[in-house]
Amino acid sequence: MFTIYWTIVFDGQRMACSKEFGHDEMTKALHFAEALRAKQRNGLAICHITMSSENPDSIGLAGVAETDSSYAWKKRRQ
Repeated sequence: MFTIYWTIVFDGQRMACSKEFGHDEMTKALHFAEALRAKQRNGLAICHITMSSENPDSIGLAGVAETDSSYAWKKRRQ
């Protein structure tokens, strides 16, 4: 599924908003985000327009769910 997030600024206060779309509605989500960007370009106080996706058919946890004793994370920068 896809979610569009954006922030509206009204009287100096910021309000977070979101709208969800189904896993087969990516095009609709992109059009919705672009419509928000058009409103932003026309002067409406909207910021931080972004899209996030999540696979509802994902199995297991995101990231490394299980490690064995040989796993050793190391920061490579010095």
